[in-house]
Amino acid sequence: MHIAYTRAVSPTLADCELTHLERKPLDVARAVVEHEAYERLLTQLGATVRRLPPEPDRPDAVFVEDTAVVLDEIAIITRPGAPSRRPETRSVEAALALHLPLTRIHGAATLDGGDVLVAGRRLYVGLSSRTNREAIEQMYLAVRPLGYDVIPVRFGGCLHLKSGVTLVADGLLLLNPAWVDSDAFVGHQAINVDPGEPHAANALRVGDTVIHPAHFPLTRARLEARGLHVAPVAMAELAKAEAGVTCCSLLLSVD
Repeated sequence: MHIAYTRAVSPTLADCELTHLERKPLDVARAVVEHEAYERLLTQLGATVRRLPPEPDRPDAVFVEDTAVVLDEIAIITRPGAPSRRPETRSVEAALALHLPLTRIHGAATLDGGDVLVAGRRLYVGLSSRTNREAIEQMYLAVRPLGYDVIPVRFGGCLHLKSGVTLVADGLLLLNPAWVDSDAFVGHQAINVDPGEPHAANALRVGDTVIHPAHFPLTRARLEARGLHVAPVAMAELAKAEAGVTCCSLLLSVD
């Protein structure tokens, strides 16, 4: 069974943090509709959706993935790279404490969950404007005793590592080769995004289904050609805030 923690879209979403995209007019009402459809899809795929307390004054709070890294044995509460986002972790910490032991990123370390790609017992962690080496070292100390490897990855051109690469099946990545070098992921095969859809590498695997933004049909065709079952979801308005399908939920497996 999956639990998917989400949070409502803030009415201040248009004031979100941006790093690689030009700010454009953003229709918050349309973003709300997209987010609600995303939650319904998670429910249809068997997840129990639980909404965290709203944060109406925090534009980026809907992007709950950045506040924690959830593993089978432990949850790591992050220290987001954008100072405006750090208070978001309080409610996430309270929710995840009901399910898992917790550890926390602290001190001068910064970590966004969107920079962490979990592939079996390997944690690939992107070095970015939001995640630094000190955080990677703290992660290593927390998860190495549990049998995980932590592998730093350099990338460019996008906000988070998972903006440029995600896991869509065991041993299979969806990747933008202009942003992320596939050689960093030893033992994995990769499907490259269509060159005309550079932002299409962010996908969310839920069971045997891959959730993928509906406005990237050419990349979706590549996924389907590999035999993957793809569930498209509208994400064009949320994408103006540098959102992807992974960042709008925190998934954890429970008995």
